[in-house]
Amino acid sequence: MTEAEKHLDLPLEEVLGDRFGRYSKYIIQERALPDARDGLKPVQRRILYAMLQDGNTADKPFRKAAKTVGNVIGNYHPHGDSSVYEAMVRMSQDWKGRHPLVEMHGNNGSIDGDPPAAMRYTEARLSSISVEMLQDIEKNTVEYIPNFDDSIEEPVVLPAMYPNLLVNGSTGISSGYATDIPPHQLGEVIDAALMEINNPACTVDDLMTVMKGPDFPTGGIVQGTDGIKKAYETGRGKVVVRSKTEIETLKGGRKQIAVTELPYEVVKSNLVKRMDEIRFDKKVEGIAEVRDDTDRTGLRIVIELKKEADPQGVLNYLYKNTDLQVSYNFNMVAIHNKTPQLLGLKQLLQAYISHQKEVVTNRSQYELNKAERRQHIVEGLKKAISVLDQVIEIIRGSNDKRDAKTNLTASFDFTEEQAEAIVTLQLYRLTNTDITTLEKEAEDLAEQIEKLRGILASESKLLNVIKDKLAYVKKTYNEERRSVIEEEIEELKIDLEVIVPSENVIVSATKEGYIKRTSYRSYSASNEEPPGMKESDDLLYAAERNTTDTLLLFTEKGQYVYMPVHELSDIRWKDNGQHIGNIVPLEADDSLVRVIPVSEFSDEHYLTFFTKNGVVKKTVLSAYQAQRYSRALVAVKLKENDRLVNVDITDGSKEIFIATNFGYGLRFAEEEVTPVGQRAAGVKGIDLKTGDSVVNGFSISPDGPPETVIVTHRGAVKKMPLKEFDTSSRAKRGLVMLRELKQNPHLISSLQPWDGKENGLRIQTETGALKTEDVGSMRRSDRYSNGSFVIDTKELGTVTDAWPALDYQSLQKANEGNKESNN
Repeated sequence: MTEAEKHLDLPLEEVLGDRFGRYSKYIIQERALPDARDGLKPVQRRILYAMLQDGNTADKPFRKAAKTVGNVIGNYHPHGDSSVYEAMVRMSQDWKGRHPLVEMHGNNGSIDGDPPAAMRYTEARLSSISVEMLQDIEKNTVEYIPNFDDSIEEPVVLPAMYPNLLVNGSTGISSGYATDIPPHQLGEVIDAALMEINNPACTVDDLMTVMKGPDFPTGGIVQGTDGIKKAYETGRGKVVVRSKTEIETLKGGRKQIAVTELPYEVVKSNLVKRMDEIRFDKKVEGIAEVRDDTDRTGLRIVIELKKEADPQGVLNYLYKNTDLQVSYNFNMVAIHNKTPQLLGLKQLLQAYISHQKEVVTNRSQYELNKAERRQHIVEGLKKAISVLDQVIEIIRGSNDKRDAKTNLTASFDFTEEQAEAIVTLQLYRLTNTDITTLEKEAEDLAEQIEKLRGILASESKLLNVIKDKLAYVKKTYNEERRSVIEEEIEELKIDLEVIVPSENVIVSATKEGYIKRTSYRSYSASNEEPPGMKESDDLLYAAERNTTDTLLLFTEKGQYVYMPVHELSDIRWKDNGQHIGNIVPLEADDSLVRVIPVSEFSDEHYLTFFTKNGVVKKTVLSAYQAQRYSRALVAVKLKENDRLVNVDITDGSKEIFIATNFGYGLRFAEEEVTPVGQRAAGVKGIDLKTGDSVVNGFSISPDGPPETVIVTHRGAVKKMPLKEFDTSSRAKRGLVMLRELKQNPHLISSLQPWDGKENGLRIQTETGALKTEDVGSMRRSDRYSNGSFVIDTKELGTVTDAWPALDYQSLQKANEGNKESNN
């Protein structure tokens, strides 16, 4: 063979696909998913079988865990020792499995997530219920296959005399498949299996009359029978698992919350740490201390409350924001007929019952063969005793054992097996007592053979054997249910006024996106100094708000950040705020456009959006109330080259005014814009010329603002009454607002509503210069004026933007007014 012929030229995709396919099949079938019959993954099955082979059973002393791990790796499972030991430890943890299959001496970890001691320190043995998993395995009840090096054989599945997959549950992740099967109460599972045996046509509703739902080893409250039923029907479903809590009243009237049971697989130490962080960060008012009082008598976490705190309000907040309450998602995937399948409750029970039929059939056949062999021997011994003198004479006259067997067979028609039994018979067995014993044994064997043949011939008798064994397991190992099942998932309503102390604070946001809340004490101490911010930055929003309010922060790219005021960082007035990008992730080129405070998300108010391309969108305010707000949410759907220029809050009866860069203004009734959904795009608000864009849009009410202030890119400013514009209809070009010039015409950089309460106008140029202009004393102009020049564009560059200067000193006056009213 030449060198070239030794290599195959194959496409990489084909090779990778083939190799990964083989790997995935191995991971799915031989590592991560349990078998539907015995509920065990291969490593778990090998650990139990290795311990049985080593005599490491419940009635024997404990042995070093390292010895078992070594046996498993050396004989059955050629993988890392840590993975085998971890699997062994998990089978011993009574907070992970409902009925642990392994008993362990020493540190086997804790519900706090502590790791177990090294396997050289711990000792283990099979638990008593493991006997039922392995019982009669030596009677050819299950199929065996060669181990990895063909030196010995191992079982493909264990006999499993009870439905272990449902009792202890399973969790695992493989390639393309994952499984999450919760533990259940042993007696209920057995009752469900018996119901399925007695009435194969029973429904999931029928089964749920005896098998209520999951029963977690850590207890807790399981809410949502609809989710349980869906899971039992389809294999997938969702329930809520809540801690068991009690509100206790102490001397002096103070109260505390005691937690005595946790949701399944919640790490206690992490939960306590998270609740203490909430206390420390003052995200919920009223928690004085969080303490872990767990000891050998049982689990107990205590949340001490302040005297004025509302216990139920605090508890609801903790349910919603910590693992004191979690969702559990059923995903009942198991290996059935050598393939991973999503199985409902009936299919799981049927898979188990089918396995038990096979186990009982194989065991009965094994015991029948054994009994028939023994019956044949007993018949031979009885016959030999009846002609004992001749038998002895033949044996004494023979040359050796082989010759004696041959002579006996020839003289009395004994079979080979009978002759062997006769020549190996001890002399003391020839007493009258043993002759009687043989006759009794023959009767017993005949009865046993008849019974076994009846089991093999009749399915009803075979099923009775299975039912008797299940009843025995239930009687021997049944325990009380630990988890409470509740029909409905309780809706958690958190009253912010109860959880968050109602407090007036100063909230401010800057053009560059820095936001903060400031206490009145810090604000008052500033002596009317401007807030802390960068030199190039300016205030976008500053107002007195309550901690129970919410801010909606809208960005250029049509997103919004839902920010409860009480969750804002409390920062001194003189310090820079926290950048919005540090609160939630934003794209690098996105920026803050508008801040809208909301006290109540009602259906009677709307948010109206204005975009650079002339689109207007109106959506009911309540659509923007978010439950989860760890990231920026979609406020309006924008095209790729569009940008949000403004957002206004309206009541449905106002008018809309839109202004463009080329100097057109359009006024129309708000009712022309039909409300749409939160994620929808809007409608055409104004008809733009090619190259034109919207600089601003806002709503107008009958009582104001009466005027608007226009700033052009050439540094001109003019104040103009809005009555100059007649009400038209949507999607028109609008009316001109500037006198047309043939050379170097004015373009509008900014247009702002003006009601005379503003503290001047802040104008920004392309060089970054900021100038404040007093607009109050400026005379009004009509639509055909270009205003007065206030910026030297040759020196400072063209104007890029302008906005009303916020009067943060007036907040001080409001603060003083609050003090007087409080006094």
